[in-house]
Amino acid sequence: MQNFGLFLLFLFFIAAALKIDFFLTIVYLFFAVYLFSRLWVSHGMGRLRAERRFADHAFFGDRVTIDLTVRNTSLLPLLWLEIHESLPVHFTTPPFYEEVVTLPPRGQRRFQYTLHCRQRGYYNIGPLTARTGDLLGTMRPMVKEVASEPIIVYPRVVPVQKLGLPTHSPLVALPARSPLFEDPARVRGVRDYQRGDSPRRIHWTATASAGRLLVKQYQPAIARETLICLDLDRDDYSDHYRMAGTELGIVAAASLANHILVRDRLAVGLATEAWDSVREEHSAFYLPPRKERGHLMNLLETLARVQITPETTFINLLYQRAVHLSWGATVVVITGKESEELFDALAYLRRTGFAVALVLARPDCPSDELRQRSALLGVPVHRVWEERELELWP
Repeated sequence: MQNFGLFLLFLFFIAAALKIDFFLTIVYLFFAVYLFSRLWVSHGMGRLRAERRFADHAFFGDRVTIDLTVRNTSLLPLLWLEIHESLPVHFTTPPFYEEVVTLPPRGQRRFQYTLHCRQRGYYNIGPLTARTGDLLGTMRPMVKEVASEPIIVYPRVVPVQKLGLPTHSPLVALPARSPLFEDPARVRGVRDYQRGDSPRRIHWTATASAGRLLVKQYQPAIARETLICLDLDRDDYSDHYRMAGTELGIVAAASLANHILVRDRLAVGLATEAWDSVREEHSAFYLPPRKERGHLMNLLETLARVQITPETTFINLLYQRAVHLSWGATVVVITGKESEELFDALAYLRRTGFAVALVLARPDCPSDELRQRSALLGVPVHRVWEERELELWP
C-alpha cells in the first residue's frame, strides 16, 4: 500500500459525500494509524546508530573480522530492520552482508563477518543501508545510509632470495677510497685533536690513556641508501601480462624495501608515478630514503594504493629523483621492458656515481644482447615472473 495517503483521502471524500458517521470513524482511525506509524518509524530511524570495528590496515592474505553493532537508542522498538552492508568484491562472495532483525527499545544487535584480503589495494567497507517500515505496510519503507570506511591491504612481502635478487652488493654500503663522507659506525683509528673538531668525535678512553685529546677517525664510505624506482606505465608492459607484470613489480618493490630496511637496516625510498586510488587522480609519489620501521609502513601503504596508468614519464622520473640522492647510492629500477631511453638513463646513473640494478617483471628471460649491454654498463639484470613461485611464497 504505497499510496495509502491517497487512499485515505479518497475514503474521506466518500465518507463526507455519504455523510455516514461510521465511515468517517473508519477514516479517522486509518488516518490515526497512518500518522502514528509514520512518526514511529521516523523517530526510530532518527535514533538508529551503526558502528563498525575492524583493523583498517592489513597484509595480503590476512583475514579481517568486521564487528558491526546496530543500536536503537529510542524508547520505541523497531519492529523490523533490514541491514545491507556493501563489501569489496575481491574479499567475499557475495559482495555484501545482509540481515533482517528486530530491535527492542534501547536495544542493540552485534554481527560479525570475515573478509579475506586476497588482493592489495584501497577499499571501502560499506556503505551500510538500513531499511524499515510499519507492519501494516501503510507507508514506504524509510532508508538510512551509514557512510563507508576505508581499509588498506598491503602488497605481499616475500623473501628477496626467492626473487633471485642480490642480498648484499650492490644493495649495501661499500667502502670508498675517496673521502665522500665518513661512516661513524666504522672507526679506523685516532688522531690528535685539532681546532674545529666536534666534541662528539673525542675518544675519551684513548684520551685518558694518552694524556692528550684524541679524536676518532672514521672510514670513508659511499652512501648507505637505496631508491626503488617503480615503473607503472601501461605502455611498458605487454597486453598479455600487463596486470600480472605490474602486480609482480609491486610485490618485488615491497619485498626489496622490507629486506633492505629490516634485514640490512639500511635506508630505502620509493619513487613512482601512478593512478592514486585514494585521491582518484594521477600522482607522483616520492618517499626519500629512510630507515625507520614507520617509514616502511608508509612505503607499503603507497604501494597498496598505486595503480597502473597511461600518463607516466618514467624515464624523466629517473633523472629527476637521482638529483636528490647522495653519491654512491643504489638505484633499483623495476619495469616491464627495456628501451634505448632506459639504457641511456641507466648509463647516466652509472656515470653520476650510483650503483644500479634492473628488475624486469615479465615472463621471458633477458636476451643475450640485453645481458651484454647490461654487463658493459655494470648493471645486474634480474627477471621476476613465475606464477607458480608466487603461490609457493609464504
